[in-house]
Amino acid sequence: MNSPTPTSGSRPLLIVDDDATFVRVLTRALTSRGFEVITAANADEARTLSQRHQPRHCVLDLKLGEENGLRLIPELRELVPDVRILLLTGYASIATAVEAIKRGAHDYLAKPVDADAVVRALLEGETVQQSEDEVIDAPEAPLALRRLEWEHIQRVLTECDGNISETARRLGMHRRTLQRKLSKHPVRERPNQGS
Repeated sequence: MNSPTPTSGSRPLLIVDDDATFVRVLTRALTSRGFEVITAANADEARTLSQRHQPRHCVLDLKLGEENGLRLIPELRELVPDVRILLLTGYASIATAVEAIKRGAHDYLAKPVDADAVVRALLEGETVQQSEDEVIDAPEAPLALRRLEWEHIQRVLTECDGNISETARRLGMHRRTLQRKLSKHPVRERPNQGS
């Protein structure tokens, strides 16, 4: 391959999702936050664009028509070893979250999701140091407390490889309390957002 590798500053963000409306809304929101965005509606387009543009970040939907986004994660990591992949899905599943991380995704969010949550998930833990004047824009409306709690629980659960007892210990809550919280569906932030 003789295609030039873009410098880190010019590497785009790739959205892989077959929901055209969601892609359009998320593209507009991420572009307004300073990202250069490219989009793919299926796995073949994602592979081609990844090889050509070497994206720095990828927002990948779990369900791509008949295809499964989980299968695409290791392929994208092989094409672009340092790409940070965020897996999105219409419903939260501990098993899916754990499998996504095992396959090489960096994070996992349940739809509906707003652009600020996507940016936080993609940039969290990056080695690039951000100075205080590079703070990400605050959300137009603050995230609901229950939604923030849900996302925090999911992140710790993923770090513990789905182990409920260890997750409860790290969160400082009783195991049954954690199980009760996990049995509830994730809190929707804004009722007008579709999945």
